[in-house]
Amino acid sequence: MYNNCYMYFDPQTTKYPYPEFTDEHYINVIEKTHHIVDENYPYIDNSKSFRFKRFWVRFLLNVIVFPVAKIWYGLKVKGKKNLKNHKDIIKNGVISVSNHIAFWDYIFLMRTINHIRPNVLVWAPNINGPSGGVMKLVGGIPIPENNLKATMKYYSAIDKLVNVDHGWLHIYPEGSMWEYYAPIRPFKRGSSFFAIQFNKPIIPIAYSYRKPSWFRKKILKQIATITINVGDPIFPNNNIIDKNERELDLTSRVHKKVCELAGIENNIYPSIFDHSKRVDYYPLKNKGTCK
Repeated sequence: MYNNCYMYFDPQTTKYPYPEFTDEHYINVIEKTHHIVDENYPYIDNSKSFRFKRFWVRFLLNVIVFPVAKIWYGLKVKGKKNLKNHKDIIKNGVISVSNHIAFWDYIFLMRTINHIRPNVLVWAPNINGPSGGVMKLVGGIPIPENNLKATMKYYSAIDKLVNVDHGWLHIYPEGSMWEYYAPIRPFKRGSSFFAIQFNKPIIPIAYSYRKPSWFRKKILKQIATITINVGDPIFPNNNIIDKNERELDLTSRVHKKVCELAGIENNIYPSIFDHSKRVDYYPLKNKGTCK
């Protein structure tokens, strides 16, 4: 399954109740506010008061949150040079994707691209949760459900962000967060839809794990430390005429690259989500492979 069993670390934790389907959530969000995500919701708030708040949140992130996150999670970054090498592409608007392995792993991305202020698509219930206000201030855009007018407003906001403002949009194509889960779950096609629609590349990013030190494991009770792996931009193949096939092709290529960045050679899941179910692979792993 893994291309380097001496370097790759799979936490194989039993702490979290991973659901049956790979895109399902297991977090129960306690509603603290009641924002209605419809056609009247400000998906991207450009008001002066919001921008003022966002400035101070960004200040606190740089001064406190980023340094603490680096130390607590033992954050390391691989492939950051790819951002510099492709800065001319990135400045024209870009989409990034990654596996979703921690509630605030988006903070890890923000720290990695500190000179850019990204936005991220989020599960709508989170906007009304305890961290909803902060989530919005760091660029969270809720995904509307079962509302055509809301979807059109949401699409227009994404269009302006990527095409007009040349912003950075991050998407979690696995569809949900599974903490410290190692395999890369199947990807939904939303990120590829936007990339093809706006003719933008996708930057693949993978969160992988490292074995924690004795102090982190025994004293801090940490499951793993985290590495952020950044890949080169992947472009839609415009030679494929059929748009559906183009989406499938791009989604598959991006998924395979994320697996590669994470250090996984033979992933246990297919690239494309199709009501995919969790694979219970722990008992099947040959623990004697690495000696």
